[in-house]
Amino acid sequence: MKKNMERSFRQNLLAMLGLCFVLVMVALDQTVIGTALPTVVAELNGFDLYAWVGTAYLLTSVITVPIFGKLGDEHGRKPFVVAAIVLFTLASMLCGIAQSMLQLVLARALQGIGGGMLVATSFASVPDLFPEARERLRWQILFSTAFGLANAIGPTLGGYLAQYWGWRWVFFVNLPVGAASLAFTWHFLPTIRHSERPPSGMDWTGAVLVAAALGSLQLLTEWLPQHKPAPLLFALGLSALFSVIGLLFWEKRCPHPLLPLGMFTHRVLGPIFTLGVTMGFCMFAILYYAPLLFQGGFGLLPNEAGLLVTPLAVFITVGSIVNGRIVTRLHAPNALLHVGLGLFLMSALALTQTSPSTSHGMIALAMVIGGLGLGMLLPNLTLMAQYSIPRTQLGVATAMLQSMRMVGNMMGTALAGALISNLYATKVSEMLKFHRAENWSSWLGDPQILVDRAKAAKFIASAGPDAKPLLLGSRDALIGAIHGSQWLIALLLAFSFYLVRRIPPISIHRAADQPIE
Repeated sequence: MKKNMERSFRQNLLAMLGLCFVLVMVALDQTVIGTALPTVVAELNGFDLYAWVGTAYLLTSVITVPIFGKLGDEHGRKPFVVAAIVLFTLASMLCGIAQSMLQLVLARALQGIGGGMLVATSFASVPDLFPEARERLRWQILFSTAFGLANAIGPTLGGYLAQYWGWRWVFFVNLPVGAASLAFTWHFLPTIRHSERPPSGMDWTGAVLVAAALGSLQLLTEWLPQHKPAPLLFALGLSALFSVIGLLFWEKRCPHPLLPLGMFTHRVLGPIFTLGVTMGFCMFAILYYAPLLFQGGFGLLPNEAGLLVTPLAVFITVGSIVNGRIVTRLHAPNALLHVGLGLFLMSALALTQTSPSTSHGMIALAMVIGGLGLGMLLPNLTLMAQYSIPRTQLGVATAMLQSMRMVGNMMGTALAGALISNLYATKVSEMLKFHRAENWSSWLGDPQILVDRAKAAKFIASAGPDAKPLLLGSRDALIGAIHGSQWLIALLLAFSFYLVRRIPPISIHRAADQPIE
C-alpha cells in the first residue's frame, strides 16, 4: 500500500467524499424515519411494533460497532466499509418494499448491522488517510459538515417525502446515496493495514458477550420508561450484569481480546470513554425532550418546535469547523474541552429557565450555544482518543468511543424519560387534588394529551369549563418535569469538568508508542 503522502489531492478528496456519503446515508436514515412513522403505521397496520422500527435498528447497530472496529484493525477497513454500504443499501430497499410491519422491523434490524459496520469503520478511516493532525483536522471539517447538514435536514426531508412521495421513499432515498458512496469508496479509498503481523483470530466468545451485554442494556433502557413487566426488566438487568462479568473474566484470559480491558483504565481513554457516555446522555436527553417541552409545555406547533431545536444540530457543525481552525494551533486540545463543556452547560441551564413567555430568539440562542459546545467537545474526544493509542488499535478505540456514546444515548432517553414521567405524574396528581378533580386523572395522567390536539379537544368537550385550568396545570406540570431533567443534565455536565481535568495533556502532533493490552 502506498503511503498517504504519495496519494494526490484528488484521490484523497474523492475518498473523503465517499466517506461523507456514508455518513449522510447513516445520518439521514436515523433522522428521516421519525416523521414518517405515523404514515407507515397507518398503511401497514402494526402499531404494536411501532417502537421496534427504531429499536431493531439501534439494537443491532450498537452490538455491531465494537465487533467491526476490531475486525477493521486486523484486516483493514476498506473491505468492511464496502460490505457495509452494500448491506445498508440493500436493507434500505427491503425496508422500502416491506408489506408488513414485521417485514419492516426485520429489514431495519439488517439495516442496523450495516449502520453499525459503517460507524465502526468510517470514523477510523479518516486517521488512516491523514495521520498528521493538521491535515486530518482540515479534512475532518468536510466530515463534520456532511454529518451536521444531514442531521439538520433529515426531519424536514422525512416529512416532505412521506407527504408528497409516500413513506417508502424515506428508505429509497438511500439507494442513490449508497450507490454514490460505493462508487467513490471502491475506487478511491485505499486498503490500509497498520500491523505487519498476520491477522489474529476473532474473539467470538467476547463478541457474543458484548452483544448480550449491550443488547440487554438497550432493551432495558428502551422498555424501562414504557413500564414493561417488572420480571422482564429484572431479567434484562441480570443478563446485562452477568454478561459484563463474563466479559471481564474472559477478556483477561483471551490471547487476542475483542476489547483490551486496559483501555478502560488507561489514563486518557478511561475518562474519555466516561465523557463519551455523559455527552451521549446529555445530548439525547435534550434532543428528545426539548421538542416535548416546546410542544406539550409551551403549546407550539410541531414545525415551530422543530425550528427551535434545529440550531442545536446545525451549530454542532459550525462548532466543529471553528474547533478545526483553532485546535491545530494548540499543543493539546484540553482547553477546548473546557470551553465546549462550559457552553453546553450554559445551554442546559438556560433550558431550565425557559417558560411559555420566553422569546423564541432566546431559546434558539440557547440551542446555538449548546451546538457550539458539542461541536468543540465531540471531535476533540475522538481526536484525543486516536492520538493516545497506536495506529494498530485505532479502530477498536474509535469504535469503543462511539459505543460509549451510544450507551449514553440509550441511558439519556430512558432515564430522563423515566424521571420526566414520574415528576409529571406526581405534579399532575397534586394539581388534580388541589382542584378536586381526581376523576380526570385518566385523561391527564399521560402528557400525550398536551401534544395530541384531537384528544385535547375531546377532553375540553367532556370537562367543560374545568378543562382550561386543568390543561394549563398539566402544561405547568410537564414544564416543571422537563426542567427537572435539564437540572440533571446540568449536574452531569458539572461533573464532567472533573473528568476533563483527569485527562492529561495529549499532544495531537504525535501518536502513542505502545499498544494497550
